Amino acid sequence: MTFSIAGRCARTGAFGLSISTSSIVVGSRCPFAKAGVGAVLTQHRTDPRLGPRGLELLRSGCSAQETINALVASSPDIGWRQLAAIDRQGRTAAYAGDRITSIHNEVHGKDCVAIGNIIANTEVPVAMARRFERDAGAPLPERLLQALEAGLAAGGEPKPVRSAALLVVQEQDFPLVDLRVDAADQPIAALRALWTEYIPWIDEFVVRALEPDKARVT
Repeated sequence: MTFSIAGRCARTGAFGLSISTSSIVVGSRCPFAKAGVGAVLTQHRTDPRLGPRGLELLRSGCSAQETINALVASSPDIGWRQLAAIDRQGRTAAYAGDRITSIHNEVHGKDCVAIGNIIANTEVPVAMARRFERDAGAPLPERLLQALEAGLAAGGEPKPVRSAALLVVQEQDFPLVDLRVDAADQPIAALRALWTEYIPWIDEFVVRALEPDKARVT
């Protein structure tokens, strides 16, 4: 009951993920990313422990496929899980356990991988990946959010979605963007509104962290 995408900006080296589901607080359980390392998605009867483990494997030099292989080989109950990863080079990998009996799919594109389970149709991840690829020059958060909107427009889930999240990392140890809608009737639209409000503050919040003397007075 989740559709999501992990992507990389080849121009800036940023990594990010967008995700939505019909249950609450998806942003705290499923998307994981680390600057200079990569991104990992863990969903369907989610085990949030797999995200940090996947990032550590990527950090150690494993490719996306090696990372997914290692998580699958070492995780109990892996048949319930759906995973995806993207590495420093933009290589992608995904896995869907044999206990996932609902409609599910994975689609790999240039610098992205889209996955979904308990979705309305197999075209949902297809639409997400194709939308992400359409404008490689746009900021990564915008591309990820457009991909999420495309997934919803392609059918989304059989149930109404209730939560959504957008996570992007670039140069710092802290996220460049970390926006979450934890419970709402239209969480993707609410996430779009948050992103629009946040855009003017992205650089300012980095300045406040790194060079507070240069922060603008508010």
